[in-house]
Order: sequence, then structure tokens, then C-alpha cells
Amino acid sequence: MPTPHRSPRPPQSRAVPPQRRSRKQDERPRWGMRMVTGLSVLVLGAGGIGHAVVTNLETGIDRIDPFKDMKNRPRAGNGMNLLLVGTDGRDRITPGEKQKYRLGGAPCNCTDTVMLVHLSADKERASIVSLPRDSYAEVPEHTDRNTGKQHSAHPLKLNAAYAEGGPNLTVRTVEHMTGVKVDHYLEVDFTSFMKTVDTLGGVKICTTRRMKDSYTGLDLAAGTHELDGGQALQYVRSRHIDGAADLGRMQRQQKFLASLIKQATSSGVLLNPVKFRDVASTMLSSVRADKGFGTEQMLELGQAMRGFSPTSSEFASVPVGNASYPVKGIGSTVKWDAAKSKKLFQALREDKPLAPARPKRPKAAKVDVDPRQIRVQVYNGTPKDGLGKTVDDALRATGFDTTRAPLNGELHGLKHTLITYDPRWDRSAKSLAVALPGAELRAVPGQGATMRVTAGAEFETVQRVRAEEASNGEFDAVTGDQVACP
Repeated sequence: MPTPHRSPRPPQSRAVPPQRRSRKQDERPRWGMRMVTGLSVLVLGAGGIGHAVVTNLETGIDRIDPFKDMKNRPRAGNGMNLLLVGTDGRDRITPGEKQKYRLGGAPCNCTDTVMLVHLSADKERASIVSLPRDSYAEVPEHTDRNTGKQHSAHPLKLNAAYAEGGPNLTVRTVEHMTGVKVDHYLEVDFTSFMKTVDTLGGVKICTTRRMKDSYTGLDLAAGTHELDGGQALQYVRSRHIDGAADLGRMQRQQKFLASLIKQATSSGVLLNPVKFRDVASTMLSSVRADKGFGTEQMLELGQAMRGFSPTSSEFASVPVGNASYPVKGIGSTVKWDAAKSKKLFQALREDKPLAPARPKRPKAAKVDVDPRQIRVQVYNGTPKDGLGKTVDDALRATGFDTTRAPLNGELHGLKHTLITYDPRWDRSAKSLAVALPGAELRAVPGQGATMRVTAGAEFETVQRVRAEEASNGEFDAVTGDQVACP
């Protein structure tokens, strides 16, 4: 008997009185906007358009010096490492946008996103590693940039390093935690995020189940969606969709970023000077970068990105040992798995891929339930000899657990293929329906876990499907083609 795949019951949650609701929960935008906007600069920042165009765009970047007076830094490895941080600045968000997309509240002057982006020495791979903002960190001694007070080394949440010591302390802390030398620093806010997505013409997102978050206003049905800037903002912010909270949101943001890279590299933006200028100028208007990140670096990145495909990018998060590590005076922090994280950052230093090599497979539609876990009995609902076997063979070829013994159905003049299922296994039924375009779904209480497919006269083909894959490999890394729409 296969494992039942039933629709989850709605979570039983207690209402939170408005006066006690955490502003951080309701209003603090995190991770997605800055992650996507910042890495978009790497994807679109040059594109091989030409030295003159990039030079003109470079003049709009706000320059900072995050490496000033830094000593005892890690040894440089192979490839290029960029530290991408996103702050919670919202000065240019209009009151209407704040209300519509729930972006109110006072900024904390800290980092909402911290990511290491590694471009391989051969310019054929980009590895993006997310560092949780609440990571337990031990910041080195420094001078508080707000009070001028000298601080000795002390524990802190990673995102608070920016509040105490700005970009310099953030870089020092990340290098101390990872052992990876940061070559360049990019700092962004989310003010240009929506305009960037709109300038690209939207970004395609695929979801196998409904996603609804009352905090951000996100409400997407299962299926494929072309998100505009405002919808994309809701998608990358949402963390109240399921119990995975921030970890689930990080995975969704990886999907969005992979889709954005696919859109940018396949839509001709990188080779269209006018389109490129519009997109890049929109993004660069909110970027701060180190003085060494200039025209030549942007051209080098652009030339590498021109040959990129979804398989060229890979995404990982730092392995977590304790997601709720208490620290006196700080609160709950995210404690990294010391052994696994050490191996991950060693792989970055040695310019090794994080995601395991995968054999090439035909394109397939993503479904919620692995077809290998769905038992199917096929019936022939027409006078046509052999149709049942044809359908059974095709379903088995894409992974379904068919009985291999098709039968003649009670209906002999069926026009449309019919799927009957027990409502307790509706997720399995919906996944099966994706493989049989145009089929009718009919609930039959008490039928049991086995799906029944009665082939109709208009049956044409079985659509290839595959389950949404879980991260795997030593570092739970995934490539862009695994998380972007097929």
C-alpha cells in the first residue's frame, strides 16, 4: 500500500492580538528582494554590450570601502567571491507601496540578506550560498560606527554586525566565519526590485500547490504564473506559507532567482543594448559597491554570464546544526553545523561544484507527489484493442506504479479519459491528472489508494512528470534547472 498523500489539514494557530503582534514578523521584508536584485546585477551587469555602455552605468553606483584597514585576511582561492548583502532601507518606497505590499515599520539599519556568490575560475559556474541572517556569529573587535565606542570580540547575530560596524565589520565577520576571502562587496536595497522585474517583462514561477500568506498578501493557485514586480515582491517575502518559515522562504527565493537568471539569459536582454540599459540602470540605482568593482569586472562577469543556462547556477544554504540556539542577551540564533559548513566553504575556496552531477533527462512537468508512489489501475473505455496497454506502458514509463494488467472498463464509448480517486488521496490524483492532459477527475469516496484511469477515445499521449525534487548531495545544493520552471 503506498503512503497516503492527503491534503494537509489547515494548521491550528492562535490569533495574535494586534497590539502584541511582532513588528518584525509583520513588517520586516527580508531575503528575497535584495538577493534577487543584487545577483541580477551580476547577471545583467555587463552582458557583453560594450565598454562604453557599462562605463556609463558604472557612474551610477554608490562607492564604499568595506576593506579599509583589514588585516589577517584568509588566503585567496580560485575564482571570484562576492559578498552580497541587502539592507532594510526603504526611503524611496512610497506610502501607497508600503501599504499595498505591507512594507511599513522602521528600518533596523541591519542586513536582511547575506550571501556569498562564487564565480568559478573558468567562468562556467556560479555558486550562491545563503547565510541565515540570524546566524550565531562572533564579531571581531571593532569600533562602533554609531557611538564610537570600542568593542572587544563578542557574540552577535550575523545581521547585527552591519548595525555595529557597517560593511567593514560585516566583511570581517563573514571572512572569520567562513574562511573565504571576499574579493568584492555589493550592497543593495529593495527599492528597485519591482521595477526591475517589470522591465524584464515578468518572471515565470511554477508551484505544485496553492501558496497563500496573509502577511504579505500572496495568493497563488497551483500552476504556472507570470509574476509582475508587485507579485514577485510578495512571493520572495512570504514566510507564513507553511511550517518551514524562513528555510522554506529561502528555497522559494532560490526558485525565483533561478527563474530570473533563466529569463535574463534566454530573453535577449543581454544582447539588446536598449533593454539592457533600461534593466541595468534600474538595478544599479540602488547598488553600493567596493571601489574595485568597476567596468572591467562587470564586463568579465557579463562575458561569463552570456553562456549561462539554468544548469550553470547552483544554490545552497549553510548547513544548520541548531535552528534555535539560545544565547544570553541575544535570543534565539541559528547555529551552523561546524563540520558540514567547514566542508562547504572549503569547496568554495577550492573552486569545486557544490551540487552533484546529474544525468540529463527529458523535460517533465513538476508534480506534488512522486509518481513512483502513486498506484494506478488502467482500464480501456473504448472498443479500440490495446489502448489500455498503451496507456499503462506510457504511465509506467514516466514513473507511475501501474499494475501492468490493464482491464476492459465498464464504459465502452468513453470520449474523455476519466480518473477516479478517493478524496483522501487528492494530491496523488492531481499529480496523475498532470500526466493525462484533458482527463476528467472524479472523486469516489471509499475507492482506496489506487487511482483508476479509464482511457477515452480522445486519448493522445502521456505527459512526462516528475516530483519536485528535494535538495541532495553533501551540501543539499540544487542547480537552477531543478528549481526553475521547465
